[in-house]
Amino acid sequence: MESDGHPSVAIVHDYLTQRGGAERVVLALAAAFPDVPVHTTFYDALGTFPDVASLDVRTSTINRVRGLRRHHRLALPLLASAASSLHVDADVVICSSSGWAHGAQVTGRKVVYCHTPARWLYQPDRYLEGLPFVARPVLGLLSRHLRSWDARAAASAHRYLANSSAVRDRIRHLYGIDAEVVPPPVAIDIDGPEQPVEGIEPGFLLAVTRLLAYKHVGAIVDAMSTLPGERLVVVGTGPLASRLRAQAGSRVRFLGQVGDTALRWLYRSCAAVVSASFEDFGLTPIEAAAYGKPAAVLRWGGFLDSVVEEVTGVFAARPDPPAMADAVRRLRRHEWDEGVLRAHAARYAPALFTARMRAVVDEEHAASTR
Repeated sequence: MESDGHPSVAIVHDYLTQRGGAERVVLALAAAFPDVPVHTTFYDALGTFPDVASLDVRTSTINRVRGLRRHHRLALPLLASAASSLHVDADVVICSSSGWAHGAQVTGRKVVYCHTPARWLYQPDRYLEGLPFVARPVLGLLSRHLRSWDARAAASAHRYLANSSAVRDRIRHLYGIDAEVVPPPVAIDIDGPEQPVEGIEPGFLLAVTRLLAYKHVGAIVDAMSTLPGERLVVVGTGPLASRLRAQAGSRVRFLGQVGDTALRWLYRSCAAVVSASFEDFGLTPIEAAAYGKPAAVLRWGGFLDSVVEEVTGVFAARPDPPAMADAVRRLRRHEWDEGVLRAHAARYAPALFTARMRAVVDEEHAASTR
């Protein structure tokens, strides 16, 4: 399977149906290993990043069901078997996984880049917040089977990588596997073209997030009522969009999905980014830091890696309106050094991620030939 002395590589991802940090990682992996195939259960070109269209995407058979492509959570009872049906032939296969991709069948070495062990199994209360009520008993019935499948999938890997210290600790606790932390890169090109967003003046707070229950965007929206001088711009879509728009005041603007040209302008024009989410890594503070902007985020999970307290941002104690409002006030009182912020973001440069992932592939290929 080698070509020109280099190992063949393939990528597997859970599903390419949305725009999030995990999908950014797939694009970074594809840039590190050009022209390799990307295997996945579902692919929705309109739902994910446009750049995915240039990749060699290969899907499972259930991708034919359009309704499931648009609402992948409804396919939960099918996804374990769909992931297991992915047969990938390469010397080294990198599985970008938050619960499914690590179950792919491979001929070579399997490297799992874990965004988090499956929320639907190990953080069920948070995951169930985002599911229809009728789906909850289904997940309960499937839980024992899925835990067994998940344990086998994890054990099939030759190597585990984690995107943060928090995820590394979860992997050790759940699977008994020691994982190396390889943080994802800053994916946005800060020198790329920008497009101003009409009707928005600089100096606002920015939230870039999917509108899901565990993201707690409502806590930030409600905090605005006690922050009379602030404006909030929210980028992202999700099932809670209508509810959040209804509860928001006039100083909150929802933009839905935006392209990278507008997103660059928003990062450059904002005063800070805010998040009350339970994040496994927390990429938006790094992207903001690349533009010299601080962050106010929940003291939890991956944010403990991606934010340095009172150096690149401040922490909120809880994902509720009072705690988020307090964090914003402390952020506004603090003096921030743009040079320090940019230097922090430079630690997550794409070149560093590429170099480490290529080294991992070489190490695994060498191990297979011993």
